[in-house]
Amino acid sequence: MDIISQLQEQVNTIAAIAFNTFGTLQRDAPPVRLSPNYPEPPAPTTASAPASTATATTATATNATTTAEESPSNNIAETPKLLSAELVKAAKQFDALVTALPFSEGGEEAQLKKIAELQAENDLVGQELQKQLEAAEKELKQVQELFNEAADNCLNLKKPD
Repeated sequence: MDIISQLQEQVNTIAAIAFNTFGTLQRDAPPVRLSPNYPEPPAPTTASAPASTATATTATATNATTTAEESPSNNIAETPKLLSAELVKAAKQFDALVTALPFSEGGEEAQLKKIAELQAENDLVGQELQKQLEAAEKELKQVQELFNEAADNCLNLKKPD
């Protein structure tokens, strides 16, 4: 897999981790009283809550997210730490991939010069391939003519029944 594909895959992983983190935190966050004018929020239940939409991406979910979602009796204070650690780990992997990208020296002018050189080389190779194709087509015509001649000779030697 090339470096660009790896970067795209890592971005998808980061997005999945963030999605699962927000969903898990939204699902597991304790209720908070916004104002004294509002009634007291209901107490959180420890019964198994239905899985949030964040679990739809289980293929890309991380171990910390899966562990936090599978055990509702898990310490809610530890879940954000686990999820943020996974997010930081994925971001560091992304940074490592970015640093592995080849460095372009000389700026835009050097890149344009390199592109022009590669295009000229490509044109030369294309011309050589065209010459080889023409030679192959010429040889194919010769082989077809010889085959037709040989077939005609074989048919002429055979006597009709």
